[in-house]
Order: sequence, then C-alpha cells, then structure tokens
Amino acid sequence: MTTRVTLLTQPDCALCDHAKQILTRVAADHPLRIDEIPLDSPRGQDLAIHAGILFAPGILLDGHPYTFGRLSERALRRTLSRTPTPQTRI
Repeated sequence: MTTRVTLLTQPDCALCDHAKQILTRVAADHPLRIDEIPLDSPRGQDLAIHAGILFAPGILLDGHPYTFGRLSERALRRTLSRTPTPQTRI
C-alpha cells in the first residue's frame, strides 16, 4: 500500500532539504507518493492551518498531520512499518 506524503516546503530551507533526502532514502524501502507543496502558496497555507503546522517543513501522511520541523528518519520508518498493509487489515 502506497503512503501519500505531503511535504510543505519553503525556499532556502535547510530542514526542507534534509526532509527531502530522508524521504528519498525511505522511499527505497516503503512505497511513497510524495507531493511537495510550497508553504507560502494558498493550498500550502490552507493545509498548514488545518494540520497545525507551524513552520517548514511540514509533513502529512495520507492527509493527516505527522510532523513539522526536523524530520527523524528513524521515527518515520517506525511509523511506516506500523501502517497496516492490505493483508493485515481486519
């Protein structure tokens, strides 16, 4: 099952670049569909307000708030490994 990742970014953001690198590495092991949206765009602002994201980078998993700021690869991998697959759903 593919996880939809929404990444809210802003220009010249070292933490955003860090998050992109982590997502690229994690995507090698977990099926991810990554949509990058500028935080200063109308859509990005709307998503940030509704998700409670205070600053970039903001991350939503399957449309649900996950985190903002420095992304932890270890925590993301742990979260994705807990996501039920079609075979394990009850």
